[in-house]
Amino acid sequence: MAKSEVLHTSKPAPVATHTGWRQNWRYYYEMTKPRVVMLLLLTALVGMCLATPGWVPASKLIAGLLGIGLLASAAAVLNHIVDHKIDSQMARTFNRPVVKGKVTIPQALVFSFVLAVVGYVMLEVWVNRITALLTLASLVGYAVVYTMFLKRATPQNIVIGGLAGAAPPLLGWTAVTGEIHAHALLLVLIVFTWTPPHFWALAIHREKDYAKAKVPMLPVTHGIAFTKTCVLLYTILLCLVCLLPYLIGEAQLIYLIGSSLLNAVFLYYAIKLKYAANDTTAMTTFKYSIVHLMVLFVVLLVDHYVPLVL
Repeated sequence: MAKSEVLHTSKPAPVATHTGWRQNWRYYYEMTKPRVVMLLLLTALVGMCLATPGWVPASKLIAGLLGIGLLASAAAVLNHIVDHKIDSQMARTFNRPVVKGKVTIPQALVFSFVLAVVGYVMLEVWVNRITALLTLASLVGYAVVYTMFLKRATPQNIVIGGLAGAAPPLLGWTAVTGEIHAHALLLVLIVFTWTPPHFWALAIHREKDYAKAKVPMLPVTHGIAFTKTCVLLYTILLCLVCLLPYLIGEAQLIYLIGSSLLNAVFLYYAIKLKYAANDTTAMTTFKYSIVHLMVLFVVLLVDHYVPLVL
């Protein structure tokens, strides 16, 4: 046999295998919705910091954030599994790993199970039981109650199901203190009130996709005009709720100024969406809402460690 024939029939080089392995892990990483999880972990971190006047103990900080993050990631993977048929009909999600068969449903289930078990054990062993149980309840609330039932049953799905996504500040608080406090619940209320205008702005932009997939999102069942009104009303409610940390003494002047500016911009986008929208306004509002929540919690963090009092 000629030397060229030997080379032609030889096995692929190991580097190709390694490349395929790395590519597979990118699919698994994508299923965890890392950007969403990072935003949730930011709110959990702020919950931790606000729970104590000093610095959060390193052991609680690391184990708490890792455990919460792993369980949140497990819930995200379950969402990919449960919604894969809906995802296949929507432009935003048709290329997800489970939809394309890059990761099989059994593989995704095992991955989610491992993430959930490791995350729960970390919280149970190195943090405390109440945080472990509350985080597990949030996983069930998002992946089962919201994704499997509410999403398909009612246009108020994101309002009711939003409680699971609003839990991380409470989880961070209980990780440090081991108890549920009214101040932590107020942080949950902020995220809970923020969720409908955030998600409905995206739903307006993707209304045709949701209609095609027969998902009863508010723009599909009640129309885009009605949904725009709801976005505006919830944004006004959010502005009022965001005043509460300052009014009850949980936050000080830096937070008052920062949150007021952030809320004013959000309200501007909501008014524009309602009365002067163009083709990009809904998506712009959605993108700003993410910045709003992220910066709002950073401002809370700064205000906690650098308090300014009138």
